[in-house]
Amino acid sequence: MIHKALLTVGIALAMAACSMESTDQEAAPEAMAEDLGARADRLAQDLLIVDTHVDYPYRQREIPADISERTEDRHFDYVRAKEGGLNVPFMSIYIPSSYQESGGAKELADELIEMIETLESDHPDKFAIARSPDEVEAQFAAGLVSLPMGMENGEPIEGDLANVEYFYDRGIRYIGLTHGTNNHLSDSSYADEPQWAGISPFGEQVVAEMNRLGIMIDVSHLSDDAFWRIMEISAAPAIASHSSCRHFTPGWERNIGDEMIRRLAEGGGVVQINFGNSFLTEAANAQGTAFWNEFMAAGVEGEEAETWRAEYWKNHERVWPTVADVVDHIDHVVGLVGIDHVGLGSDFDGVGDNLPIGLKSAADLPNLFRELLERRYSDADIEKIASGNVMRVWREVERVAEELQRQPG
Repeated sequence: MIHKALLTVGIALAMAACSMESTDQEAAPEAMAEDLGARADRLAQDLLIVDTHVDYPYRQREIPADISERTEDRHFDYVRAKEGGLNVPFMSIYIPSSYQESGGAKELADELIEMIETLESDHPDKFAIARSPDEVEAQFAAGLVSLPMGMENGEPIEGDLANVEYFYDRGIRYIGLTHGTNNHLSDSSYADEPQWAGISPFGEQVVAEMNRLGIMIDVSHLSDDAFWRIMEISAAPAIASHSSCRHFTPGWERNIGDEMIRRLAEGGGVVQINFGNSFLTEAANAQGTAFWNEFMAAGVEGEEAETWRAEYWKNHERVWPTVADVVDHIDHVVGLVGIDHVGLGSDFDGVGDNLPIGLKSAADLPNLFRELLERRYSDADIEKIASGNVMRVWREVERVAEELQRQPG
């Protein structure tokens, strides 16, 4: 009887133990997911995060909003930046291609730069213009959101080499030579026919002057021939400030091809992945191209453009990539050239509402980090993606400039 009782107790204890083990095993993935979420949140708050393309200035010019507070529908504002840990959003000084015909490109660039200066002066406890990696790091330590500036479309140079230094003095730290059409500097990835078979003779002078001054060269929006010419003549590494991988959008020249990624990395450069839907998957790209063609044909701007866009999407079923698709592009670059040549260039406030599920604003950056953690990226890897790689390029561009300025003549 005693043995039987002991046996019964033993069986019960064993069954309870198995039940507990089963429960623990079932709970483990949930607990792990919670741990990854908390770890992603911590990384987003602890790391320096650089986003090399935020379209606040031109959007602000078209539809003003107070980004020192939470806005109704902006991708970037102070509150969202703090929530997501975005410390260093490069402000895009975007010049529409239409200014190449109408004139006034330099005046518009000055107006947009002044907008950033006003943001800094009105909210010195929140924002500070950054002109160097050292200033970025000092501002990060002070808890400020840094606002370095890059120029999207070199049309404001207006054929005068002195304007390159003028805009350097105003705080511009990268320049993309052109945008939606060929201009006096370079051919565009969007142009039907090349004008220069790459970049113009004056464009080559501008590249050399950017090297001398310490301005990063941005190859986003350039034709493939222009890219390859810059790789030949630039003394410093380049960036693609907001481009993703052509591997996922075959035939779309606006994204960057595999051989180009390899060459960019060979020179020490970095691809900053664009979050826009059209950049991420073939299906979204086809839909985005159709939208863009109709949008351009409509010829609308400002609030009228917002109304047109909203009406368009009421009548079309959307293709929605996800944050996982963004990380697929990061994976692709890492698979080609390693962890040292990829970063983030969101295109926030420049792609309408065409952002993937899980990355709708700067506040969602922890979701990106969580996806990276789930794919076994280390904290050190994520730090490189978040800022380490592009900060390295920026410092190298400064070093090359110092060396060039020491040379006689």
